[in-house]
Amino acid sequence: MNPPAHRPQAAIIPVLLTLLLALAGLVLVPSTGTAATNLVTNGSFETGTTSGWSCPAGTVSGSARTGSYALEATPSGSDIARCSQSIPVQPNTAYTLSAWVKGSNVYLGVDGGPSTWTTSSTWSQLTVPFTTGASATSVTIYLHGWYGLPAYQADDVVLDGPGGTADTTPPSTPGGLTVGSPTSSSLQLNWSAASDANGIDHYDVVRGTSAAQNVGGVTNWTATGLSPSTTYSFKVQACDPSGNCSPYGATVSGTTSSGPTNPPAGSLPKHILTGYWQNFNNGATVQRISDVPAAYDLIAVAFADADASRPGAITFNLDSAGLGGYTVAQFKADIAAKKAAGKKVILSVGGQNGTISVGDSTAANNFAASALAVLQEYGFDGIDIDLENGVNAQYLGQALRSLQGQFGSGLVIAMAPQTIDMQSTSFEYFKLALAIKDILTVVNVQYYNSGSMNGCDGQVYSQGTVDFITAQACIMLQGGLRPDQVGLGLPASSRAAGSGYVSPTIVNNALDCLTKGTNCGNFKPSTTWPALRGAMTWSTNWDALNGNAFANQVGSHVHSLP
Repeated sequence: MNPPAHRPQAAIIPVLLTLLLALAGLVLVPSTGTAATNLVTNGSFETGTTSGWSCPAGTVSGSARTGSYALEATPSGSDIARCSQSIPVQPNTAYTLSAWVKGSNVYLGVDGGPSTWTTSSTWSQLTVPFTTGASATSVTIYLHGWYGLPAYQADDVVLDGPGGTADTTPPSTPGGLTVGSPTSSSLQLNWSAASDANGIDHYDVVRGTSAAQNVGGVTNWTATGLSPSTTYSFKVQACDPSGNCSPYGATVSGTTSSGPTNPPAGSLPKHILTGYWQNFNNGATVQRISDVPAAYDLIAVAFADADASRPGAITFNLDSAGLGGYTVAQFKADIAAKKAAGKKVILSVGGQNGTISVGDSTAANNFAASALAVLQEYGFDGIDIDLENGVNAQYLGQALRSLQGQFGSGLVIAMAPQTIDMQSTSFEYFKLALAIKDILTVVNVQYYNSGSMNGCDGQVYSQGTVDFITAQACIMLQGGLRPDQVGLGLPASSRAAGSGYVSPTIVNNALDCLTKGTNCGNFKPSTTWPALRGAMTWSTNWDALNGNAFANQVGSHVHSLP
């Protein structure tokens, strides 16, 4: 089609209008649209520094998308190279966070809010829209890479939206610091929570003259890697989301013991075999609790249900129809019989499809109250946390402490995080485990459905090998958990998980490597942990379908450990 030979008349009108307004002493300025308001300090990094950012592993490079500089941050085997910035905002307001990034597994997000990520060898823009909460006065934005991957780059970071009033008031000083629970290599710290109008972002702990260590939002923390019979001093400060930090509290000292001091094992053996019992029929052998082999010391009933009427609350409903008419009365009697035989039966909360969330004080109170009622009704000995859709260490820890306070010191508390959840002490699951370490029984990490992961030595290991299991377990052992709180979680058969199944022989080799330094693969830890708690499997039902190979072979090996 040929273009028109004459100019459209509509285009002439703005020109004439402009001339008329000019004659009248007025100026018509064409609209150019609303420009984005960038609230990020040094978002283009043109200062040539990371000024305005908290970015320990970051620097600037000359390989920029625009201008002369861009952020460059290099992860390590134990650090994701996070760079963050706290920004004043307004409550109940929509914002858009964006950044141009380049590299493998580069994340952009908002603390406590949404995030996104990409892998790209060229500059690619990430965008994260979000709306602030009713009481929000600041947000913390972040970029980070992933463990052991090469350096990533970022440029032109923008937070578009109305600015808030900067918070310049520091939190109160945390008090009541105590240092105790000594072992030959660790000390447990507890302190009173600080207060701040905008909440506490994290606490910094200083040991002696060492650099401050960000331990997250917890009010208890374990210092590890210490020497026997040695006195150490500690002090703590609180920091809010805007980066304001309180003065340090009083310095308190503690002394490590000359040898390991683990709590009494109670009625559970020193080394235990844990098995999940399915309260549903998914093709595995249908069992009653009485059918579970005696090799299993700890039986986790899977799973509790969410109480839709109360956030955070749980219920339990026996699938009698799916289990061949198994009645509640028989179920309770079977639990009592297992307990009389010296076993423990606990209720697992979560699973792959679990929808229970404990994200505030109300939900924490609901969880504790409802869990107590269910445990008492059925005779359960404790609770297992298997929430695979995320946990909040602060409020779930609060709930578990409340539950333990009401149930009593005999409460068994187990956890079954996914492999990724225990890669770093900064992750919520790991923070939860450390926060309740004094009442925690065992953490059985799921070493399956994981792909490849970084081990404690910074090397990448593929699942399905003894190296993967041992190099993952030592992350927890080096990260602050006691050996008697660490178990190895593996599927009972190739049908029990999507990937990661290993034979009982591999499980036993991993146990030997960690407890005795024998039967290791290419990775051999620098020390051994004879008190390692044992092993776990999903599930007793799949194990039954597989001829009870896990119970017979791994169970007997667990019980023979030193």
